[in-house]
Amino acid sequence: MTDRQIKLGFILHGVGRTWNDWRHPDRDVNASTSLAHYQKQAAIAERGKFDFLFVADSLSITEKSSPHYLNRFEPITILSALAATTSRIGLVATLTVSYSEPFNVARQFASLDHLSGGRAGWNVVTSWLGDTAANFSKAEHPAHDLRYRIAGEYLDVVQGLWDSWEADAHVADKNSGQFVNPEKLHRLNHRGEFFQVRGPLNIKRTPQGQPVIFQAGASDDGRNFAARRAEVIFTHAPTLEEGQAYLADVKARAKGVGRNPDKLFILPGIAPIIGDTDEDAEGRYHELAALESIDTGLGFLSRTFNDHDFRQYDLDGPFPDVEHIGINSQQSSTLRILAEVRADNLSLRQVAERLATPRGAFVGSAETVANRLQQWFEAGAADGFVIFEPLPGQLDLFVDQVIPILQARGIFRRNYEGTTFREQLGLDVPDNRYSTADARRTVA
Repeated sequence: MTDRQIKLGFILHGVGRTWNDWRHPDRDVNASTSLAHYQKQAAIAERGKFDFLFVADSLSITEKSSPHYLNRFEPITILSALAATTSRIGLVATLTVSYSEPFNVARQFASLDHLSGGRAGWNVVTSWLGDTAANFSKAEHPAHDLRYRIAGEYLDVVQGLWDSWEADAHVADKNSGQFVNPEKLHRLNHRGEFFQVRGPLNIKRTPQGQPVIFQAGASDDGRNFAARRAEVIFTHAPTLEEGQAYLADVKARAKGVGRNPDKLFILPGIAPIIGDTDEDAEGRYHELAALESIDTGLGFLSRTFNDHDFRQYDLDGPFPDVEHIGINSQQSSTLRILAEVRADNLSLRQVAERLATPRGAFVGSAETVANRLQQWFEAGAADGFVIFEPLPGQLDLFVDQVIPILQARGIFRRNYEGTTFREQLGLDVPDNRYSTADARRTVA
């Protein structure tokens, strides 16, 4: 077995990741709000020794939103329920810094970490949908660069609150009557550009010290933020070459700010389709593609470009001039689509077709899919992958057929390494700033 191992996450996406997945005959149309469905998927993923479960989120919908996002559980709620039915797999929730308060978020994730015995992770996002502001009594959505400034200070506050209890602050000595050591309990007293938070947090230090920090930044601001602050990055890489370029860039940025790039894991999202043979898998892909339509692709474009109505344009005419619309929303996706339009001179119809039926590189027999996972991993395009289930039953096939191949090749675990999420990932427990300061004073 090699020292370096593939990391694997599974994204809980209920009725599906696109607009029409839910129409498949084997889909449960209530899956996005079904505890039983998620419990079953969590058990399969944990049987396969996946590193974590991942819940994506956003805080605004319209009639054009994809079905899963129209009707689904709030992330912390569903992961708290799954903490009770799993024992090793990490539990990663998406929660935005643009429409929440640091104290509440610190408390929520600390609670999830305690409930799960040290398995919580926080996917830090800034929210890209401009109309989200209307749900939170705000006149407008913060500009892209401002959102990342907010995120930096926000994370400072949350991690400061997680440190406000030293590991041995909770004494609970019945004989002396001392419940907490006041010298080990600290106020944060943060006063910054965006937040004023006193502290301390009203829950003790968590089993893994601090929850694991995820990020999904692909813009220049996002990459800088991720390189400085994230421990795991969830990204989009349509090709091996794009994966290599992204990984090399972000790890170089991390090294440039004094971090060990080997402690930063970059995981592209993929949707493998596994068949008995490559031809069988291709047929299953076409089964999925048949559910989609041009309207599906137009819906994806609309959501990416801040709910702009693309149905008003000629499908076979030039792609409309919409760069100014998307630049403050999902910036990396809008720029990638516009770059493809310019490179290939695509019409609106061609763009919509590509988006409606994304195929990806991971379609084939179990051996073919395992080969491609290994190729990306060893070629420096990924440290692992976040798996979507494009068709019902594909998670079972991945666990039962692909993972044994990876294990036999020595690039994926056979057993969990410990009990906490940090132990599974091989990440250190963060120092408590106050305990470290006390140690420095003692040495001096």
